[in-house]
Amino acid sequence: MSKVAVVYWSSTGNTEAMADAVVNGAKEKGADVTLYECADFRPELVGEYDAIAFGCPAMGDEVLEEDEFEPLFEDCKAKLSGKKIALFGSYGWGDGEWMRNWEEDCKTAGAILACDPVICNDEPDDDAKEACQNLGKALA
Repeated sequence: MSKVAVVYWSSTGNTEAMADAVVNGAKEKGADVTLYECADFRPELVGEYDAIAFGCPAMGDEVLEEDEFEPLFEDCKAKLSGKKIALFGSYGWGDGEWMRNWEEDCKTAGAILACDPVICNDEPDDDAKEACQNLGKALA
């Protein structure tokens, strides 16, 4: 059984709903899953998991949330080489540039992306929730 962490930051609840769907998908495939709000996750925990899903919405000028999530992710990044990960998040404007940049940053760090990132505009609809469940399954 694989151990999966789902680490997210959410302001409006949209990315949190996506995180819940990721958890459900990973559990469907039999993974041992732990859900973390980013404030509760520490970089030292990266090594305890076979795979990690990171979720963060687009903020400001299409960037990761800068006060909590980005500092945590930056601290985790050095430990992601060879780690199976997946990315998800919501946005309210723009075209997903924040996710493309984040994905490239992860590849540069040596992370292994289990699947394409999942993004949705505002609240996740049924298709976005299904995509998040599939993301969770890909991590498991």
